[in-house]
Amino acid sequence: MGFYSDRILPHCIDKGCAAKPISRQREKVVPQAEGRILEVGMGSGLNIPFYSVEKVELVWGLEPSAGMREKARARVEAAPFELRMLDLPGEEIPLPDNSADTIVLTYTLCTIPGWKAALTQMRRVLKPGGKLLFSEHGKAPDDDVRRWQDRIDPLWTRVAGGCHLNRDIPDLLAQGGFDIGQLETMYLPSTPRIAGFTYWGYAA
Repeated sequence: MGFYSDRILPHCIDKGCAAKPISRQREKVVPQAEGRILEVGMGSGLNIPFYSVEKVELVWGLEPSAGMREKARARVEAAPFELRMLDLPGEEIPLPDNSADTIVLTYTLCTIPGWKAALTQMRRVLKPGGKLLFSEHGKAPDDDVRRWQDRIDPLWTRVAGGCHLNRDIPDLLAQGGFDIGQLETMYLPSTPRIAGFTYWGYAA
């Protein structure tokens, strides 16, 4: 899986996650981030253009994949604010307690193997009164779509870098100790329904 995960998969994820419907979701969520920001699962840096520069003090970009960090290199170097890349997984956030004003999660919780441990780490580093901003795809509300998600998920996970189609994002956030302050949902337009049901909002 080394060549595939380091060379092929980052290119596929970058192209897929740069699609217009997903970019519109980024535009709704990312500009709300402020202060010292931790982005978990920075990937190829697709969120960088959506940050409001005047609100940003610093962004830590947590990305465990060497292939994705390499794919992000040009965007990171061109960022108009201080951006420090961190190469550990979400389960091992190398920051002190209460160090982030905002956490950004976009199309990340679907992939983290130890999602509960990762959310525990996010709670640890998020300051009191801070926000976790999220836009994530996951479990659909319609029975027929959910059945297909469950059928396809084992294969999808293998070829899509650990991404799961059927995670219940609000439930994961609640189990991780977060209280959801705002939640909106919809099927993204021009996107397969099995991968297109999206949750977005913020939690604290």
